[in-house]
Amino acid sequence: MATVSFSPAGESLYAFLAGEIDHDAAQSLRIQLDDALVSRSPQTLILDFGGVGFMDSSGIGLILGRQRIACTVGAALRIQHAPAQLGRVLQLAGISCTDAGQKEE
Repeated sequence: MATVSFSPAGESLYAFLAGEIDHDAAQSLRIQLDDALVSRSPQTLILDFGGVGFMDSSGIGLILGRQRIACTVGAALRIQHAPAQLGRVLQLAGISCTDAGQKEE
């Protein structure tokens, strides 16, 4: 089970993800993240993966979908504390990752 908690910081909104992100968890997170993007209208949504212990391909889909939604509402998407293996995928997708690869496995 994965959770997300939000923390506003100026015109940014931090989304701290924790737990295991699989297909079921990604669906729940998607709803919460999309709601926050639309209702809070941040200039930047920062997804923090520091508390994520496991993520399958559903997590990558979650990120790519939030990138699309963020662009639609005029926000930027950034990733921090991403697992090392995720950094290259994010780079190829053109998603800013402030410190990919720095989280210890």
